[in-house]
Amino acid sequence: MTNVTLTRYEKFGYGLGDAACNLVWSTIMLFMAYFYTDVFGLVPVHMGTMFLAVRALDAVFDIYIGAIADRTRSKNGQFRPWILWFAIPFGLVCMMTFYTPDLAYNGKLIYACISYTLLSFFYSTINVPYCAMVNNLSRSSAERVSLQSWRFAMSACGGLMVSVAALPLVAWLGKGNLQQGYFYSMMFISVLGIILLFFCYAATKEKYIAEPDVNRSTVGADLRILLKSREWLSLFVLNIVNLVAVIFKTGVIIYFCNYVINRPDLSSTFLTVALVSGLAGALLSASVFKNISKVKGFKICMLAEVVMLVALYFVPDNAIIAILALLILINFVQLLATPLQWAMLSDVVDIIELQSGKKLSGIVFSTNLFAIKLGIALGGALIGWLLAWNGYVGGVAQQSAAAAHTIRLLFTLYPAFLVLLLVVIIRYYRPDNDIAANLMKTH
Repeated sequence: MTNVTLTRYEKFGYGLGDAACNLVWSTIMLFMAYFYTDVFGLVPVHMGTMFLAVRALDAVFDIYIGAIADRTRSKNGQFRPWILWFAIPFGLVCMMTFYTPDLAYNGKLIYACISYTLLSFFYSTINVPYCAMVNNLSRSSAERVSLQSWRFAMSACGGLMVSVAALPLVAWLGKGNLQQGYFYSMMFISVLGIILLFFCYAATKEKYIAEPDVNRSTVGADLRILLKSREWLSLFVLNIVNLVAVIFKTGVIIYFCNYVINRPDLSSTFLTVALVSGLAGALLSASVFKNISKVKGFKICMLAEVVMLVALYFVPDNAIIAILALLILINFVQLLATPLQWAMLSDVVDIIELQSGKKLSGIVFSTNLFAIKLGIALGGALIGWLLAWNGYVGGVAQQSAAAAHTIRLLFTLYPAFLVLLLVVIIRYYRPDNDIAANLMKTH
């Protein structure tokens, strides 16, 4: 493949796109469950069911966007124009989602379902083309890993801004009214996200756009091509399981601080520590794994994370320093592996193109983004259902022993089991050298 070196400005600009998306993504993962149960006023079962139902609708929409993006051609590029077209609508819907209307419970539930569905749809119109764009920026595998490192480093910066500023911003802007605080804070975050998306659009340029396919197949035919790919299937399943684990770990941090260690004042600290360590991991990924297979590097990271998550379960509630230390290491290792995982997706696009003659960047990334959203939906739903089944009551000062222990399990042993499962799943993705050999044979 052509070895093209991208400038730091281009990598930084590309990364800002995910920083913008992660301003919303982190808010969803860190605060959405808590917002809906303790601020907006939904019961946990309704929240969990809504998360799952919206993702079912989102499945079709993600694939639809990926298919349209694959067929898009304009003077400004193939995937890049989507960022320009939908930045402002995306920001406006983000604000709308965190507004609490003065309605009866059923009215609020309907409002939550509609606004959360729109948020998911507009997120797809930005994030699907953004992720697929990496294959049009460079053909070099090393440069793609570097791009993904920059992307997730900048993404972590976006998440860090949310973790550091969100709760203080809510308190300051709300002046005691959490509903107003969350809405005004999201207005600020959304405007910042729009600005960053515009910068991403201006700083990037698609250099390798495939010629339009005059005999373009149907979306169904494209999906059948994907289903024949062993590598695509393994990453699709891996993303579902991985995101359930991630949602368990991050989605219950506030619950863990409030009801397990009884230190609600540490919520922002825990969130910040997790994101700073993740930022370091993402930045170092390309260097650490420069001479190591992506698959081997991913396995090493996941096994290390399993050990640390199991250890975290046994740490006493009052050992705050030990909990923080393990949290730092867990998130460092997780983000150290993440660029490798996304670089594997770019390899899948290349493999399918050489085998079938079709460049399916949009649909490869959109189907895996659907897998990620499905994982988030399952994770969010399971959190809501498990909390409800174990007697969790939103807004009270203290939870039952069963509810508190469930929160501890969601934070430690449940994700540990799922991360261990990732090591099994990735075995079905052939090592990098086997893929390279297959590419040479096909070519």
